[in-house]
Amino acid sequence: MAARQAPRPCSIADTLALVGEKYSLLVLREVCLGNGRFDQLVRNIGAPRDILATRLRRLLDAGILTKRAYSERPQRFEYRPTQAGLELEPVLMTLMAWGDRHLHPGDDRPMVIEHHCGHDLVPQVVCESCGERVRHDDLKAHPQSPGWTVTGPSAT
Repeated sequence: MAARQAPRPCSIADTLALVGEKYSLLVLREVCLGNGRFDQLVRNIGAPRDILATRLRRLLDAGILTKRAYSERPQRFEYRPTQAGLELEPVLMTLMAWGDRHLHPGDDRPMVIEHHCGHDLVPQVVCESCGERVRHDDLKAHPQSPGWTVTGPSAT
């Protein structure tokens, strides 16, 4: 029986290890909307309180959220996104747009985000260098981890 090799090194997998747990991205959605108090998060996400507390601790430890006291007696905190958390907001907007197109087509969208230009936001991924919209057919992967090719582990 062949020894099992570790999975492909991947920034997507590393990111999902931090924000891929159930409710984590919904916590980020809420704090980006300005709803950072624990009771607001419980109500708007529907997560059990103990699980929500665990997710908040993990996001704090990862530097995605920060917290500040808004009440001393009783002591209560409000959660806010850090710069790293705000950098995940376009990911949330892209996920929302995908859901709007494929799960809520037409006018059945649960929420609309307005851009400062006054129009509904329709996020697009563009290449920073040339400004062109990213399309699957225009991409070519170059694995950087030793022992890996695009198709998997290289022969040793």
